Amino acid sequence: MKITNIRTSAFQHEMARAIGDANNPRGRSLYAGLAVFVDTDAGLTGVALGNPGQAQAIESMARDLLFGQDPRSVVGLWQRMADFAFKGGNRGAITDVIGTLDIALWDLKAKASEQPLWQCLGAASPRVRAYASGIDLCLSDDEIGAFYRKQAARGIFAGKLKVGLDRDSDLRRIAIMHDALASSGKTPALLIDSNEYWSPKQAIQKIRYFERHYELFWVEEPARRWDVAGLRKVSDAVDAAVATGENLDDAADFRPLIAARAADILQIGMGTGGITGAWRVAQMADGFDLPVSVMNCPGNFMAHFAAVLPNHIWMEVVDAGRDAVFAHDSCVEAGHIVLGDSPGNGIMFDEAVLANHQLDTVAAAEAVPSPWGRRVGAGLVVVGEG
Repeated sequence: MKITNIRTSAFQHEMARAIGDANNPRGRSLYAGLAVFVDTDAGLTGVALGNPGQAQAIESMARDLLFGQDPRSVVGLWQRMADFAFKGGNRGAITDVIGTLDIALWDLKAKASEQPLWQCLGAASPRVRAYASGIDLCLSDDEIGAFYRKQAARGIFAGKLKVGLDRDSDLRRIAIMHDALASSGKTPALLIDSNEYWSPKQAIQKIRYFERHYELFWVEEPARRWDVAGLRKVSDAVDAAVATGENLDDAADFRPLIAARAADILQIGMGTGGITGAWRVAQMADGFDLPVSVMNCPGNFMAHFAAVLPNHIWMEVVDAGRDAVFAHDSCVEAGHIVLGDSPGNGIMFDEAVLANHQLDTVAAAEAVPSPWGRRVGAGLVVVGEG
């Protein structure tokens, strides 16, 4: 089997609800993505979801490095792409390109073996424990309560709340999330995420205040992703675990965190160089008895990867309606993402629906992940939501 062609299609659509964090408290309701199709001479096509801005680079890398290759040699092809990126480093936009193609290659490998991806990767079970994540700083109190009650009804007892702008408002919303998750019948596990908005000292002050009222399971990105000393300072000063890593690209970026014991939980996902790149980090973490958590993705397809990791805690479920142009064969029940048995990663694009949302360029800046970047004053001064 050989790779013969690459096709991409950018799309944009309204989500079921808005999402927002401390750097974007206003939130956004549009989602933009890139449908990627890697064709073979065997009639099989691997699919993946990417970033619309990476279409040209994805097509170029596939033509230069993957055409004529057997897609089942996934790890070797990942290394070939990483080596190609050597001079500039496997960082940033090129990592997203490699990761998207890697996911399509794993989809092809599983389809060629007529197995669901979780089984092809070697997992013994198609079930992955889930936690709910509203990305909810833009939601009202009533909307936050409704979201976490909905997730609790699906058996989820762990939830992550966006925080960072106002201590008292954050505490009020933590209470709302706690009470909503308690309707699951289990003791809620509370997670908060400040999205690198605080300095280490600010983080310690805020988290200690929250911990006087609630037990927190983890605090996510309480300082900048590369601030090893600051993250270690936070971890040593609070009871909750420090979770970080979602915005790091390569396994080498995680080594300083591990060496300095600056992170208690490493977060990995499709942005960590795809499945192959994230697997490298997970294996390294396992060697140091560190747990990992897989980040959210549309359709929850990265749960196939999470299922094979012995040191995985739970995977983030956002449930914001980012799957309007494709179907997937997973569901959430009894607090777990339950994966299906269809060959591949379970993502099936409806090309007719895709065509209705297709566009040559992404029309709205609000559709990209962080359109306004880091908010002015983050880590320096306390600012309100205005």
